[in-house]
Amino acid sequence: MEMIFLGVIIFVFVLAIFDLMVGVSNDAVNFLNSAVGAKVAKLRTVIIIASIGVLAGALMSNGMMDIARHGIFRPEMYSFENIMCIFLAVMVTDVVLLDSFNNLGLPTSTTVSLVFELLGGTFVLALLKIIADDTGTLTFAQLLNTEKALSVILGIFCSVAIAFFFGTVVQWLARLLFTFNYVKRQKYFIGLFGGMALTAIGYFILIKGLGQSSFMNDDLRAWIAEETPLLVAGGFVLFTVLMQMLHAAGGNVLKLIVLVGTFALAMAFASNDLVNFIGVPLAGYSAYTDFTANSMGNPDTFMMDSLNSSARTPFVFLLAAGIIMIYSLATSKKAHNVVKTSVDLSRQDQGEEMFGSSSAARSMVRSFNTVSETVVRIVPKNMRQWIDKRFSKEGTVIADGAAFDLVRAAINIVLAALLIILGTSLKLPLSTTYVTFIVAMGTSLADRAWSRESAVFRITGMLSVIGGWLITAGVAFLAAGIVVLVMHFGGFIAMAGFIVLAIVLLFKSNKPKTDKEPRVDDGQFLKEIMQIQDKDERWPLLRDHLRSVQTEVLAHAGACFDSTVSGMINENLKQLRKAIRQLDIDNERRKKTRHRLLIGMRSIDRTLSLEKNTWFHLAMNADEQVIYCLKRMAVPCKEHVDNNFTPLNNAQIAELQPVKEQVLGFIQRGITAIKHNDVAAIDTLLAEKEGFKRHISALRKRQMDHLQEDDSNINTTILYLNILQETQEFIAATRRILRSSKRFYN
Repeated sequence: MEMIFLGVIIFVFVLAIFDLMVGVSNDAVNFLNSAVGAKVAKLRTVIIIASIGVLAGALMSNGMMDIARHGIFRPEMYSFENIMCIFLAVMVTDVVLLDSFNNLGLPTSTTVSLVFELLGGTFVLALLKIIADDTGTLTFAQLLNTEKALSVILGIFCSVAIAFFFGTVVQWLARLLFTFNYVKRQKYFIGLFGGMALTAIGYFILIKGLGQSSFMNDDLRAWIAEETPLLVAGGFVLFTVLMQMLHAAGGNVLKLIVLVGTFALAMAFASNDLVNFIGVPLAGYSAYTDFTANSMGNPDTFMMDSLNSSARTPFVFLLAAGIIMIYSLATSKKAHNVVKTSVDLSRQDQGEEMFGSSSAARSMVRSFNTVSETVVRIVPKNMRQWIDKRFSKEGTVIADGAAFDLVRAAINIVLAALLIILGTSLKLPLSTTYVTFIVAMGTSLADRAWSRESAVFRITGMLSVIGGWLITAGVAFLAAGIVVLVMHFGGFIAMAGFIVLAIVLLFKSNKPKTDKEPRVDDGQFLKEIMQIQDKDERWPLLRDHLRSVQTEVLAHAGACFDSTVSGMINENLKQLRKAIRQLDIDNERRKKTRHRLLIGMRSIDRTLSLEKNTWFHLAMNADEQVIYCLKRMAVPCKEHVDNNFTPLNNAQIAELQPVKEQVLGFIQRGITAIKHNDVAAIDTLLAEKEGFKRHISALRKRQMDHLQEDDSNINTTILYLNILQETQEFIAATRRILRSSKRFYN
């Protein structure tokens, strides 16, 4: 029996390693957002600084795992077997849940997931105990503690509202002070600003990073609390003088603030949130050692009173956890994906939006516009003009490829630290994820990064992330509860089943994905073309990129045409569904690509842009027609096969097969001609189009004549006519692509 539970403990520790990796991948947005978004240094440098902070925070963590030991449930009311079910369910659910959010690129809260997983698992067992209680005296208050969960929910709403409000107000005031051309104006305020910022960050490190550290005894904490005003005042004077001297020596004070802030947030994350990842397995290990030492071998009757005491984590566990988090931070692509979501939602310039629009976002934008118009009418004209001048983008100082400037990055870091300190002093459970993300959203709004064209998409993205936090609580509660319920009745077999399931899900999620057809990277193209200062040098890059886009469109169109016709001939429903899904993906990608290319067209010489605009838009419209033709062909074919209608007859298949081969050959030759800018080959293909048209028209006429015969199947013949009609339109749209490409490139 003990060996079985030892195996469970070992697996829980293995899951804890994955939990550390996926957890730091998600929480990386907390401390990388500002540094990455403002490009204060190379990504490698930022990662190194954050890694040092993570290791320092892990080693100085107090190691108190009370939330996992007795923060949610009352351990004296639960047996060792009950506790093992809860802990295993929590770890399985936590790893899969966090990994799912990482795959979606959405930040979530590890604190919320842990608390609600513990609450969900405990609630199910408490409910079962109450149902089985013959005396009727057992209550939920005796079995679980809901105060912690309620405080976390309160912290969600408080942190969202407070962080967004202060992020907007403080950034608006900072922009009035510095403007976007902050280099010219920072000499008057940079020492004072730097002193305030580093004092706040230093106090944050002292209180949040080291406040509960094992290196801090009670006397030292009491002294810090007593001398806080003196420490803050002295730090402010010292840092103000040092920052002014640094600026006079040619140093970049804002970069220093962001880098030091990155270290501080990383340190606080590792120091305080480490319990979210290793608290459960360590509590499980403590329960196991108590069970093996004091029980009589019956896990169903041995109660876990020992978990009421506090425990300290051995140094080797803290060191190992820190190393694992550093490795994950440096190597995880999912961490970069989550950071990208936050940075893109707060970027200053226009570009592709990651999220669509929603009715809630549209309503909020309309309401905000109404309020804004009212405020504009009230504010005197002279003041409005002065404010607009301070927010002028002329002379903007922003690094190449950065999403926003150093002023906003510094405000993000400093304000997040101050709000977390405030929450700590007021004993509010403000999550670092909530605060850092929402502050970034508020500062981007104050910086007028949300234009009328992008506001609805940015708000939708913000609401999606906030909704994801709330969904985390519900999903964690339900999933852990279901897992515990199954384990309770299924015993060791159910435990083994969930262990296997967790392994399979993690393997599938982290299996390297091979992309057989790498796509053209529009985002990288846009970054490259914007970094080129000479407009004449931008044209060749834009021309070559559009050529790559057009050849990719034709290649995908040819593949979808082949899948559609082959799927219809062979009655392959899977192939037809795959073709429709691919067309939908291509259509969404086409919209984003057109938007990016249009931004590129604006960036080249105006005379050249006006000359090429007509052919550019004709080519983009032809791309759209290609996809729509294929969609109008594929959907009826899929419905025909799905309904098990009569397939194409042998005569129709014999006619269609050569047409398919001719079309695919035409597409392939068109790709080659565009790729090599072969004008002669394009002219030949354009001339061949009329031959295609006459041949397909003849086939259509023959089928329409055949439709009058009694032995013809009406549904099949109409479908075949639709295939021929859309094939003809497909070739016509391809011809327009070739014609437009010829004129655009030459």
